[in-house]
Amino acid sequence: MHDVVVIGSGFGGAVAACRLSSAGQQVTLLERGRRWQPQDYPRDVTDAWIYDVDEPETQNGWMDLRIFDEMWVAQGAGVGGGSLIYANVSINAPRETFQSGWPKEITYDKLLPYYERVEHMLKPQYLPDNQLTPRFKLMRDAARATRAEDRFRKVPLAVSFNPDSAFPDQQPLPQERRITFQNSFNRDQGYCIHCGNCDIGCQEQAKNTLDLNYLAVAEDHGTTIKPLSVVSHISPIDDYYRVHYDAIVEGRRECKSIDGRKVVLAAGSLGSTEILFRSKIQHRTLPNLSPYLGKGWSSNGDFLTLARYEDRDLFPTRGPTISSAIDYLDGSDGGVRYFVEDGGFPAVLSNVVEARRGANRRLSLQTWVLGFLAKRIRTAAGVDRTMPWFGQAVDASNGRLYFGRDLIRLWKKRLKLDWNPRRSEAAINGLIGRHKILTAATGGKANVPITWRTFRNLITPHPLGGCGMGSSPSVGVVDSKGEVYGYPGLFVVDGAIVPRAIGLNPSKTIAALSELISEGMLDE
Repeated sequence: MHDVVVIGSGFGGAVAACRLSSAGQQVTLLERGRRWQPQDYPRDVTDAWIYDVDEPETQNGWMDLRIFDEMWVAQGAGVGGGSLIYANVSINAPRETFQSGWPKEITYDKLLPYYERVEHMLKPQYLPDNQLTPRFKLMRDAARATRAEDRFRKVPLAVSFNPDSAFPDQQPLPQERRITFQNSFNRDQGYCIHCGNCDIGCQEQAKNTLDLNYLAVAEDHGTTIKPLSVVSHISPIDDYYRVHYDAIVEGRRECKSIDGRKVVLAAGSLGSTEILFRSKIQHRTLPNLSPYLGKGWSSNGDFLTLARYEDRDLFPTRGPTISSAIDYLDGSDGGVRYFVEDGGFPAVLSNVVEARRGANRRLSLQTWVLGFLAKRIRTAAGVDRTMPWFGQAVDASNGRLYFGRDLIRLWKKRLKLDWNPRRSEAAINGLIGRHKILTAATGGKANVPITWRTFRNLITPHPLGGCGMGSSPSVGVVDSKGEVYGYPGLFVVDGAIVPRAIGLNPSKTIAALSELISEGMLDE
C-alpha cells in the first residue's frame, strides 16, 4: 500500500510528487510516456515523434496531437509532461484572472506565495540584452510604432542563459557545445545556445524541464517513477483507491494495478478528464462524480499568425521560442483581452515531417497535420523572413469534453470535444487584429490561416478545464482544495482544474495551484 499514487508528471504531478515525498510520504508516479534523455530526443525521420493514445505500445513518441472536430490539441508525452514541449514561459496570471469564475478561496494574493515557490524551483530568467533575437527587436519596434511601449515587456523564461553568450550569426550546429554546470538540485545542465529546439527537446539541457528540478527532488526523496504506464481508471476500495493501468513492456501491454491511500490525478486537461469519464461511465467505479465533469473546457485562446517580411531577417528557428509580449489583458481593446507574443519553431521539424511524408511511410492524421503546418511555415515567405506572431486570448471557456462513440470503430468509446467558436470569436479576432496591426506597422504582410478564416479551427498547446474547480458539485468537479467532490482522498492538480481561460501561458499557475493543494494534503 502506497501513501500516494500520482498519475502524470507535468506541472501538477511533478510538484505534488516533490512536495509529498519530501514530507515523508511514500509516492509512486505513473507516467504514460517514456523517460527521455537528450541523446534520444527526436530529430530524424525514423525517430519517435508521435504518441498515439490508441496504440501507445507501438507509438509512444514525443507529442500527442489530439484532433477533434474544431480543435487540435498538442501535448507532451514523457517524464516531465508539458515541460518537455512548452516554450519556457513561466509567468503569473494577472490579478484580474481570479476575480470571477473561481472559488472564493482562490485569489491572487492566496496564490502569490506559491508562485514564489515555483520561481524558486524553476529559476526563470529574462533573455539577456546581449542576446536579443531579431523577433524580440521586431516586437519592440511594433510596440513603439503602435504607441504601446508601456505594454511591451520581456517574459520570464525557465531557461539558463550564459551572460557572456551572444545571438548566433548562423544556426548553431550540434557540435557547438557546451559549458555545463550542476544546478541546485544536483543535476547537470548547460546554457542556451539559441538552437531553437525548445519544443522538441533542448539537447543542451538549458531548459529547466521538470525532470531537472521538481522530479529530481521527488526521486531523491524516494518517489518511484514508472514511465510507459497508461492509466485506464480508478476504483475506490474501502479507505483507499486502486489505480488500474497498462504497463508497456517490449511493445505489449500488461494489465497492472497499484493501491494508494490517496490518488493525485495530474494527467492534463484531456487525460485527467478522460480517466474520470472512463471510471464513471465505462467501468462504473466512480458513479457519483459531479455532472459538471467535462464542462468549462478552454483552448486558452491560443493563436498563431504568420507574417511575411521582404527585407527583414527574423530567423525564427534561432533563439528561445518566446521571449517577449505586448499585454492587452486589461481589456482596453474593445473589451477583449489577449497577450501577444513572438513565436519561433525548430528548424528540424518541418524537414523531418516532409521527409517522413516523402518516404512513403504510414501517413497518420497527426503526421498530415504536422506536415500541413510545416508547409505553411515554409511557404509563408522563406523561413528566415517569417514572423510567427503568437499569443493567447481569454476565450469563452465554453467547451465540453464528453465520452462518446468512435465514428469508425462504433464499439469503442473515446474522449470527444464539443467546442462552439461563436462566443470566442471576438477574443480570437481581437488577437488576430492586433497581429495584423503590429505587422502592418513594421512593414510586413500578415497571413491568417485558412483553418480559422474558413473553418474556425484552432490548435492549442494549453488546454484547460474539464475538471474545473468550483464552490459546489453543480459548478465544479473539485473543490478549492483540489479534492474531487464525493470522493475523499482523490485529487486533481493539473490544467483540468483551471475553471476559465487565463489568456497567457498557464504552466506557472498550474504549478502554483499544485503547490497549494499539496500543502493542504499534508495538513489534513
